[in-house]
Amino acid sequence: MIRKNTWARLTVAVMLSLPLTACKDAKTLQENEQLKTQVAELQKENGQLGNELETMTAARDALTKENEKLKAEMKPRKAKHSGRKAASRKHRRS
Repeated sequence: MIRKNTWARLTVAVMLSLPLTACKDAKTLQENEQLKTQVAELQKENGQLGNELETMTAARDALTKENEKLKAEMKPRKAKHSGRKAASRKHRRS
């Protein structure tokens, strides 16, 4: 009699847990799909940001080269004007 009662309780417990397990599985699957969608969106954004980074890096490199070129052009101009001295302003007593 005790064995039948134990088996009956075990059977009832299993029967009650199945719907809960199925519900959790459905919820887990739904969350999993949402996470997969979010990961796909993040990967897409990451790819776009990578492309933007490459573009900005190329633009920075071009500006750096142009800046160096302009600095090189400015050096000779500074050398031409450096020979002059500004007239000093002194107060002279008469």
